[in-house]
Amino acid sequence: MENTQLSGWIEIGKIVAPQGLQGEIRVYPETDFPERFEEPGTRWLLYPGTTEPQAVELISGRYLDGKNLYVIQLAGIESRSQVDELRGCKLLVAESDRPELAEGEYHILDLIDLPVYLQASGELVGKVVDVLSAGNDLLEVEFDAEFLQQQPSKNHKKQTKVLIPFVMAIAPVVDLVAKRIEITPPPGLLEINNS
Repeated sequence: MENTQLSGWIEIGKIVAPQGLQGEIRVYPETDFPERFEEPGTRWLLYPGTTEPQAVELISGRYLDGKNLYVIQLAGIESRSQVDELRGCKLLVAESDRPELAEGEYHILDLIDLPVYLQASGELVGKVVDVLSAGNDLLEVEFDAEFLQQQPSKNHKKQTKVLIPFVMAIAPVVDLVAKRIEITPPPGLLEINNS
């Protein structure tokens, strides 16, 4: 799973804090590809409030077990105070630098805005607005207005989004070429929650 807001770039993580005193950097990952932080090479830094990423050289990186963080070393960053200046920066790679995916794996970028249909009826449910990582990935789907109107609701405040587990049993068809996801939701999954 990887995220992107800037055209042509993929966000792979966010700098959160120094690690120790020698310029090591704690990064919260936004990617499922550990090599983004472990393989030396060029990465790009985006400072908060800017739109022009700057090239940096990744020297090394390691995963911190249990913390869901990576600790990385960037060339030229040798003190805690230098790391403090990088807090909140995003780490990017060029969109063209996508790892090869195994069958059944997708980039978040490819899933956002895809329409979601019921496989049985072909009815449009809505579109993917986000992908959340929680053990299994979850597709956050914004209901189509027409679909929403057809749903029984005891309440005026209808829920406008639903989380759909992104697993083969529930989302058997992901067709990036035809731009569609087909789902076979278990009973109750798409019921509008009125609580």
